[in-house]
Formats: sequence, C-alpha cells, structure tokens
Amino acid sequence: MWLTVGNAALILFMWIRHGGLDQLRDVSGRLTAAGQLTALFGTYLALVELVLMARSPWLDQQAGMHRLVVWHRWVGFACVWLLVAHTVLTTVGYALGDRIGVLGEAWTLLTTYPYVLMGTVALLLLIGVGITSARAARRRVSYETWYGIHLYTYLAFVLGFGHQLAVGTDFQTDPIARLYWVLLYVIAALLVLVFRFGQPLRNWMRHRLRVADVVAESPGVVSLYVRGRRLDQLAVRAGQYFVWRFLTRDGWWRAHPFSLSAAPNGRLLRLTIQADGDYTAQLLRVRPGTRVAAEGPYGILTGARRTREKVLLIAGGIGITPLRALLEELPVEPGGLTLLYRARDWNDVVFAPELDDLARRRGAQLHYLVGKRGTPELPDDPLTPAGLRALVPDITDRDVFVCGPIPMLDAVRRSLNRLRVPRSQVHIERFEY
Repeated sequence: MWLTVGNAALILFMWIRHGGLDQLRDVSGRLTAAGQLTALFGTYLALVELVLMARSPWLDQQAGMHRLVVWHRWVGFACVWLLVAHTVLTTVGYALGDRIGVLGEAWTLLTTYPYVLMGTVALLLLIGVGITSARAARRRVSYETWYGIHLYTYLAFVLGFGHQLAVGTDFQTDPIARLYWVLLYVIAALLVLVFRFGQPLRNWMRHRLRVADVVAESPGVVSLYVRGRRLDQLAVRAGQYFVWRFLTRDGWWRAHPFSLSAAPNGRLLRLTIQADGDYTAQLLRVRPGTRVAAEGPYGILTGARRTREKVLLIAGGIGITPLRALLEELPVEPGGLTLLYRARDWNDVVFAPELDDLARRRGAQLHYLVGKRGTPELPDDPLTPAGLRALVPDITDRDVFVCGPIPMLDAVRRSLNRLRVPRSQVHIERFEY
C-alpha cells in the first residue's frame, strides 16, 4: 500500500515539476490540466490492476485471491472512469482553446493524430471489460466468455502505452520521467509474463500432468485423479487450488479453478468437480490419459493460517472439497477438530464414507446438517449464532475454516461476528470472478 501511494505521489510531483500548475490560469488550461492528471492516474491504476492479478505468490499469500479480486475490481472501475474523464476533459479543454465545437475538436484529434485513435481504442476495450465486470453482467455471462473478454485488457495496455509514449506530458521533455514510466510498464509486464505464463509453463514442463482416473462420487460429481512427475517437489498444501486446463480438442483454451479434494501425497493430485455449467458438465466425461496444465497453487485456506490448537471446518455443498483435504492433513489432537457439513439433501453430500473414516481415525467430530430449513429433519438453521454455539460450544477458541456458496459464506461470517469470533481466527476464501 505504501509503495502504491508513494508512486502516486511521485507521479503528481513530476506533473507539477513539468509545469502542470502553470496551466491553471484559464478555464481551458484548467480542463486540460485535469485531463492530464486523470490520464496519469488512470494509466497508473491500470498498471496496478495488472500487478494485482498477475498471480504473484507473495501477493496471494498475503491477501488471498478473493481480496485481490475485490481490489482489482474497484481499481478497475476507478481506472476506467479516470480515463473517460481524461477523454472528456482534454477534448473540451482543447475545444475551448481552439475556439471550436467539442465534436469538431474530437473529430480533429481522431483523424489527425494516430496515437489519439490508438488511445481511444484502448479506452473502448477497457470500457468493455469494465461492463462485463459489473455484478449484473457477470451473472449473465459464462466464465469462459468473461475470461476471453478480459484477455483484451492486454491489448488495451499495449495500445495505451503507445498513446502515452507519443503524446504523454511526462514523456515530452524529461528523460528521467520517460524512463520511470517505461520501468513501471516493464515491471507490470514481467510480473504477468512470469506468473501468468512462465510459472504454468514451468509446471507443465516439469510435472507432465495427466488424468490418471475418473471416479463418480455422486450424481453430477466426479473426482479426477491427476498423476505426474516429481509431484513430491510441488509446493502445494491441503486447502489450495489450481487453475486447471484440460488439453482436449474443445477444452484446451478453457481454464477453471478447482481445489484439491485430498491432501497432496507426492504421487497423485485429486480434484472434484460438480456439473454446474456446460464446461463443467463436459469435464465429467474427461478420459484418463488427457494432458493437464495447472496454474498455481493458490489460496490461503491452509493450515499456515492457524492461530489456535482447535479447528472448526464449515462446508456447504461442493465447498467440502478443500475442507475434506484439511480434515486429512491438519495436525490436531483428538477431539480438537470438528466438521460441519451443510447440504440441501443427501444426494448433495459428497465423500460421506471418506469423511466418516477420516473422522473416526482422527478423533474428529462430524455433523451432517442435511435438509431444508423449517422441515422436520432440520427445523432450525444450524448456521445461526445459536445453532453454531449449540454444535460447537467452544467456537470462540477455534480457528474456523469456511468454504461453500457465497450466500452461506456471508451468513456464516455474520454469525461468527455476532459470536465475537476474532477475525484473525476466521479463514474464508470465495471462489468467484
């Protein structure tokens, strides 16, 4: 945060040093100056966006991918609005200075200066990405469509860099400022190249992953066992996830995040998939021998976050997958581990025999919370503060790991807040884009 704010202050200082305040003498100059500032900060936020979503391990482990996604979303909206403001303010400022209409000035800029057209295309691409990132739009588009549209962000950054290099105020007369901005772009680009492309390629070349077996767990749910070379050297923990790409003819370009559903053992990786869309339904039919590319591991839902000796795991639906791995791996004394498993009906319960066996061997308590609220089998909501307190009386003395549907996560978080479980003991990771 200090690094981000410090760079922003340096950008403002350079603008002042280059005579930015001298433009504030008339309305045209003030509008143009505002356009310059919004351009500088909008471009800077675009680079911050790249860093946030470069999948850098140090950022992922510090903040968690969900928090990074939230920051990325808000920074992205601010970036788009600043660049829109730059376009409007600069055009109006120039129009006043040239004493012509705004539309005429805009047409002159677009048809006379190629780099203005380049910047306009970059802005339109970012606006398109911003629209698909709005919550209402994300509910209506598939993950693949959303992901494909977001790839145009890279093209927008290249076009924006060309625009800034040609007409940016800081690039005109100051070679040090020019070098500074080039370094910002280079650093952001290197982070993306290393962690979004280089690391998955390294994993691919080193581990040579393939699907070893496909096992049906319940209706619409399968587990894929993945084998590879030197898996004992893969730095992964129970509770983490990879972004998986199954290299079939029609699926090689699609990537989805799936958690490990068993603790890594150095021989096999297991992920469990529930069919909730066209692509995940296709994955239920993946054949053994299919090559796999995996980006990661990611996630902070691991034992490294523990602060207490006792642990409570709360799972909802297919959110049992990382918690089942934690149930297997976490070093806890007998009686110090409890799992609450919430499901609408027994057909949605996954791994029941495995969970029963693990609970017996590890001396853990296991509660299946199955049924619709208000029915004879589940008359009260077990995830209310009173329900959680009844099931786990010492809940405030435990670390709590939670995974499941977003509404359930929100409800559990509210209950834990009302029970005054310290935030440092609550570990939640949301799988959303």
